[in-house]
Amino acid sequence: MFGFLEQNVSGRRCVWVNGPVVVGAGPSGLAVSACLREQGIPFVVVERADCIASLWQKRTYDRLKLHLPKKFCHLPKLPFPEEYPEYPNRKQFITYLENYAEKFGIKPQFNESVESAKYDEKCGVWRVKTVSTLPSSIRSETEYICQMLVVATGENAEGIVPEIEGLQDFSGEVIHVKDYKSGEKYNGKKVLVVGCGNSGMEVSLDLSNHNAKPSMVVRSSVHVLPREIFGKSTFDLAMTLMKWLPLWLVDKLLLILAFLILGNTQRYGIKRPSLGPLQLKNHHGKTPVLDIGALEKIRSGDIKVVAGIKRFHRGSVELVNGEILDIDSVVLATGYRSNVPYWLQENELFGKDGFPKRHFPNGWKGKRGLYAAGFTRRGLAGASADAIKISQNIANVWKEELNQKKKKVPTHRRCISTLF
Repeated sequence: MFGFLEQNVSGRRCVWVNGPVVVGAGPSGLAVSACLREQGIPFVVVERADCIASLWQKRTYDRLKLHLPKKFCHLPKLPFPEEYPEYPNRKQFITYLENYAEKFGIKPQFNESVESAKYDEKCGVWRVKTVSTLPSSIRSETEYICQMLVVATGENAEGIVPEIEGLQDFSGEVIHVKDYKSGEKYNGKKVLVVGCGNSGMEVSLDLSNHNAKPSMVVRSSVHVLPREIFGKSTFDLAMTLMKWLPLWLVDKLLLILAFLILGNTQRYGIKRPSLGPLQLKNHHGKTPVLDIGALEKIRSGDIKVVAGIKRFHRGSVELVNGEILDIDSVVLATGYRSNVPYWLQENELFGKDGFPKRHFPNGWKGKRGLYAAGFTRRGLAGASADAIKISQNIANVWKEELNQKKKKVPTHRRCISTLF
């Protein structure tokens, strides 16, 4: 799959990669790899888990479906099968990704967690150090050496667990939504869902459908839109309107239609932000909630909307309005974050939050052969757009190097002797 020079030194494996190293085998990493394959560029994919798309396979709940129609979510070079529904479910999407990897011959180096990636100024190469994540008493290390590095670890690499007073003293189960699978085991239990984004809404709905008693913490404002308007995807409608109308006007139209279909959400304790849903997404990356039934449960009282948390007690939670709720379990639907700052030693392309400093569509490329895939806050469509641009840029660089007829040995080749 790739050209390389390999040597073992003092128990550490050193690998020269004749092409880019792609960190992450989720949808973004797979998309970049497929596009590189089509361009005839050799590459290596390193992945800390033992499978592709580990977030989807191991850290998502059973009822999850794509929030947008499938035509907006397929990866480059391969549409979803025609027989797939408009909104593919979790298992269907995983099958699609597995078929995608097989079609393009993508075979990641699994169970390798990147500890650090640093550009070697002297030799003009990236040094990517990994450690084996296999359960073993022997620490296995690998150093990949390459001229180009693609960061594709995603926006949701790590779950965010907020510090809330008294949470450590709570006697019931506390899990992050990444570890939630189904509401089946919560039958009859009082569950506090902390967070009101798409995950918080869907988990609350799932709990209610399994006869649990969910209370959902709504601390900040959020836009709730119907998933479909007059039988057409709300997202699809918005994209169509934006071809003809300014963004602010599309926002106004969406909010009017949402009010007609869903009613005044503020009556149920859900305040809308001052910025419109599309403006908020563009400026702050905050995604509107696409309702698939939770709002009806809120109206009926099957899902209780509660204020922010003041502190937890052993078997209850005290809210900022003074109300005290007896609860059995807590699900933290408190979001995810990038893990890039923990391993990438670079501060020009990526900021301290682990996202590119330049906003979409300009955050995919840095200096010295560094690229970012899937950090657009625009889902799978954004990841696909990144993959196409990155692969084309790498192909151009690759072809330029092949066309060079200089007899002088490149600096990075002269440094090979110092790498081992």
